[in-house]
Amino acid sequence: MSVTLLASAALLAVPGVDASATPDQVAVQAQVAQSAPASEAAAPPAEAPAQTPSVSQTSVEVALPQAPAPSLDQIEQEQDGIVVSGERTPPQDPMQSVNQASYDAVQAVDDAVIAPVAQVYEKGVPRPLRMGLRNFLRNLTEPIVALNFLLQLKPGKAAETVGRFAVNSTVGVGGLVDVAKKKPFNLPYRRNGFAYTMGYYGIGPGPYMFLPLVGPTTLRDVIGLGLDRFLLPFAVGGPLRHPGYVYGSFVIRSLDERVMNDELFKRIREESNPYASYRELYLKSRQAEIDALKGKADFQKEGTIKLPAITPTTPPVLPPAPPEAAPQTAATPAPVFISEPVVQPLPTGG
Repeated sequence: MSVTLLASAALLAVPGVDASATPDQVAVQAQVAQSAPASEAAAPPAEAPAQTPSVSQTSVEVALPQAPAPSLDQIEQEQDGIVVSGERTPPQDPMQSVNQASYDAVQAVDDAVIAPVAQVYEKGVPRPLRMGLRNFLRNLTEPIVALNFLLQLKPGKAAETVGRFAVNSTVGVGGLVDVAKKKPFNLPYRRNGFAYTMGYYGIGPGPYMFLPLVGPTTLRDVIGLGLDRFLLPFAVGGPLRHPGYVYGSFVIRSLDERVMNDELFKRIREESNPYASYRELYLKSRQAEIDALKGKADFQKEGTIKLPAITPTTPPVLPPAPPEAAPQTAATPAPVFISEPVVQPLPTGG
């Protein structure tokens, strides 16, 4: 049996033998194949007619140039001449969506309540009386200002502040009249506080926030303002803890500063992105005041720190029209703002 199988396998190895035939047929086919001429057995197979390769049988590799990946800071898409730009949230404003909502809510309250009341306050209270109330509240902060000058190792400025407080508290009728800034004293008002001291020693502002009843601020300024308000009654006296003074001074200060900054608020609202403009103006103002403490700018005498023009991040806009179609309008100069406090120190326009 095994011999038969080996023989059959050997016959199948012969060219021309059909593997599906019976054993007898296999033997016959093997004899015929062996008797065939060697030339015929070695004849190459007829060449198949050339065929045009079909599309499905042809693979074409084309190296296309790859466009550079868009940056994370800006993605531009051009469709029908419209350029759309997208930017990440500014690093100093990680809570931008929350701050934007707070800003919108505060602006709505300002339009409905604060601005009308401030107009009544401006028209109903004579300017000398409003200036007197402002000077009085400012004079009460002088001990905190002097303390922070000492912490910043500026004893000369601290001594001037103490002298200014003494003159205005006596000659100036409890601070109602700012006598010290005039001749022969020449002691101008200078702002200072624990937020300034922290910035002076290199503590960064931290995240930007827009808080109700406070306005634009940073984490550093919130902590500094809290320390100022906490220590003020100890520096001046116990009556400053009385709720009547706390709430009354807050209302008067807020209305007075709203009147002073009315033009500034109007200009900011005319910007394409008022929230971003307000944020940038506040951060630049605070940085300018810290730089002044470090000697990098004029010292922060009231109304002396000039800020650069606002360059906020604007929403997507259409590309400029062709030169021939562009309207011939004069360029509006960028506003220059002057530092001035509002609850948190804010810039003002005059």
